[in-house]
Parts: sequence; C-alpha cells; structure tokens
Amino acid sequence: MTVQTKVGSAAAEAAQLLQAVGVDPALYTGGERTVRSPVTGEAIGQVHDTAPAAVDAAIEAAHQAYKAWRSVPAPRRGELVRLFGEELRAAKADLAGLVTLEAGKIVSEAAGEVQEMIDICDYAVGLSRQLFGLTLATERPEHRMMETWHPLGVVGVISAFNFPVAVWSWNACLALVCGDPVVWKPSEKTPLTALAVQALFGRAVAKFGDAPHNLSAVIIGGREVGERLVDHPKVPLVSATGSTAMGRAVAPRLAARFARALLELGGNNAAIVAPTADLDLALRGIAFAAMGTAGQRCTTLRRLFLHESLYDGFLPRLRAAYGSVPVGDPRQAGTLIGPLIDEASFEAMQRALADARAAGGHVTGGERIHVPGQPDAFYVRPALVEMDGQADVVKRETFAPILYVMRYADLCEAIERQNDVPQGLSSSIFSNDVRETELFISAAGSDCGIANVNIGPSGAEIGGAFGGEKETGGGREAGSDSWKAYMRRATNTVNYGRTLPLAQGVEFDV
Repeated sequence: MTVQTKVGSAAAEAAQLLQAVGVDPALYTGGERTVRSPVTGEAIGQVHDTAPAAVDAAIEAAHQAYKAWRSVPAPRRGELVRLFGEELRAAKADLAGLVTLEAGKIVSEAAGEVQEMIDICDYAVGLSRQLFGLTLATERPEHRMMETWHPLGVVGVISAFNFPVAVWSWNACLALVCGDPVVWKPSEKTPLTALAVQALFGRAVAKFGDAPHNLSAVIIGGREVGERLVDHPKVPLVSATGSTAMGRAVAPRLAARFARALLELGGNNAAIVAPTADLDLALRGIAFAAMGTAGQRCTTLRRLFLHESLYDGFLPRLRAAYGSVPVGDPRQAGTLIGPLIDEASFEAMQRALADARAAGGHVTGGERIHVPGQPDAFYVRPALVEMDGQADVVKRETFAPILYVMRYADLCEAIERQNDVPQGLSSSIFSNDVRETELFISAAGSDCGIANVNIGPSGAEIGGAFGGEKETGGGREAGSDSWKAYMRRATNTVNYGRTLPLAQGVEFDV
C-alpha cells in the first residue's frame, strides 16, 4: 500500500527529501516492508524487499562491472569518487535531514555523518594515486622482486541503523578506488537513506561518463537477503557491521568458502578518569561519549572508572548533566538526545536496568519520556548506574544510553577491569600524568583497537583505521592502510639476466 501523508508529517518530510535527491517514488511506496521514523513512530515509507533471484542478479551484474572497472587506472577511478563527493556536498542538508528522520539523530550529528562521507571521498581520491607496492630485496643476481596490488572483486557491505550511510561510505569509497564494485544491504530499519545515497551515486556516474553499469547496488530485506550476499561465490569480501551475534553467524559462512570477512561488531567501551585529569574536560568528553546518539554508537561510552579520590566530587556533576540534558525531537534546535530506534531497544534498556538493580546497582534516570504529539516514539532519559563491580550486565553491551560508574584505586587495576570484557573496540583515559597515559596506550595497557587520551572513546575520524579486537571482530575500515582489505597482493619476481640462479642455493641442472 502507499503511505498516507499529511502536511507537516514525518512521512511528508521524508518524501520531500527523497524526491530532492532524486529517488524514484516507486522505490519507497507500495512495498511490503514498512519503514518507521523513530522521531514520531509513524510510517515514512513502504520499500520493496529484494527477491532472492534479484540478489543473485545484482551480484552477477556487479561482477561483470568488476571485469571492466579493474582495468581502469586507479586515478581515473578516483575521479568517480571525487564526483560522488561533490554530489554529497550539494545534497548534504537533504541527506542529513533524511538521516535524522530515519535514524533519529540530532541535526548536527546527522550533518556530521554526511560530512564523514565527504571526508572519506576526499581521502579515497588521494588514495587512488597511492596504492603502493614494495620493491623487495632478492638474494638472486639480476633479479627484481616486488609486490603488486590488484582489485579483489565484488565487495558486499552489510550496514547497521546507527550509522546508516557513513559506514557504507568507508567501505564503498575505498573499494571503488581499489577497483571493486559494491553490493549494499542496509539495515532493514534504515533503507531510505541507502536509496538516497544510491541516487546520488547515480548522478556521479552520469557525470563520469564511461563507468561500467552496476558499480553500486542496494539490496533490501531481512536476514535471508544478507545470507544470500554472504554465501555468494562471486563476493570475495563481506564487510559486516552489527552485533556480535550477527558476526558469529556471518564469519563461519564466509570461512566455509574461504572468503574474507571484515567485521565491525559490538563495543563495551570504557573511560578511566585519573586523579590528575582536567575534570571540566573529562565531564564534557564523558557526556558526549555516553549520551550522544542516544547511546546508540558502537563507540558509546558504557563503563566509567573514577579514581576513588575524585569519585564523590565528580559524580554529582555528572548526575546533574544527566538530569538536565535536553531530550526530544531531534529536528528541534537545542535537542541533544533524540529517540531510541524502536520499542525493542527501549525494552532491552529496561531489562538491563532491572538486571543492574538486581546486581546491587543504583540507577538514576532511564525512564521513558513522552514527547507531546509523538506517542509511538521511544525517548528516554539517559541512565547513570553506580556499581560496586563489573556484574554480568556490565560486561554485556546494551545499545542504549546506560553508563555504569565504578571506583578504582590503582591504574593497573582499572586497566585490567577495562579489558575484562569480551569486546575490544574503543577506550580512553583522562589524565595529565604522562606515565599513566603512555602506559594506557602501551602493549600493557588498553587491549582495544582504539585507545584515546583526554578525549572520550567516541567520535573517530576517517584518517585512522576504525575497528577493534576480540568480539568486536578484528576488522578495520576507513583510513591508514585499510585499503589493503579490498585488494589482493601478488609477489612478482622478474629475472632480467641470462642465467637461472635458484633461491636458497638450490641446484637443479638438466
């Protein structure tokens, strides 16, 4: 059925934004899958699930595109990404508005997510001229040995609702300059933003002029669509962002056919506040990291270790910030906390708080807030939970604004407790003692993929490789040398002499 809209409704606003970026209304009306805005709870689209045969067809079409795209010079491939970045710049406000409606992010965070896409486009354009291989020393005279990097093939991307467009761009922009087409399965909770991005990419392709068709495709649906992408023999790499449970399902299927897995899974991120910390700085860093995006970032701060000497003085300041932070419609100026994505997230939060109370925790906040005119949306007051230790509920990730606060006496003890969880994504320390900060980022310190000093664990830039260890999956996306995941390495030995010396002194004369 089609969506019934009214003036001023989220559905009408979504339709206006989708049309502004050029999405065909047939793609988001009349489908069997209802898309709801967490801002109001109302339906804002009816998208069509991709049939199994159509998933296969999209992958096959991408594979044919790969055969042509792999031979295009990398700087020329970078030109397509540059053009895509220009389309994102022109449509930044519209795409950010759609992110707010579909994912519930406040205006500045939604705009920041689109800016992140623009940034990775710029990064990838530069990278297109820097896909370096090494020249290697060889023991054989009149020989040269080197490594070369070649396109890998079709890259599958499975993304999550909390960053509905940025995480795709981390993968897609690098994949495209590396010579790989992309088939994208967005979260079933946020498919409209994916359709918008696909339309913008189509504009860039049209301006590019001679790109092969089907360099990018969007497939929509639930788990069965993701499984078909994961199992397809012509998809040599799948980058999957989501829960640890999702990663446990994806990784063995990829391993069974010797495909690559790039996994970005759960995070149970911690911060340590040491006695020498700048407490004003720490308060601001903790507040954003713990409450931003309504606690729905994979890098959200979920555990806080306060030194016993400052616990009693700092905690009331933190409690005051939690009690006064503006919660409400993310489209409104001044709002800092928008809604949870849906009712299931609210219920998971309430279960976690009940478990924390049962484990002896003292809970401040966490209750539902009813925003006028939006009875079907789930807004909550962020929760602060004082705990004596790391009970089971503290060690598991709850995707909601819950911050568990604990005392510590010794820094090595705090680091050990920080590391004593299954996840290993992000971490931070607030300290002005160089010995403490250097210990924290050393091999004996944080075991996370991200370890920060005097900033929170949230808010990574695209220049660094993003990802974590342990149950976070071990994958790396965005900057640094992450591009190597999207290419295959070949070692080449060239004999430019007239003899055939063998390595390791082997003799074989015939």
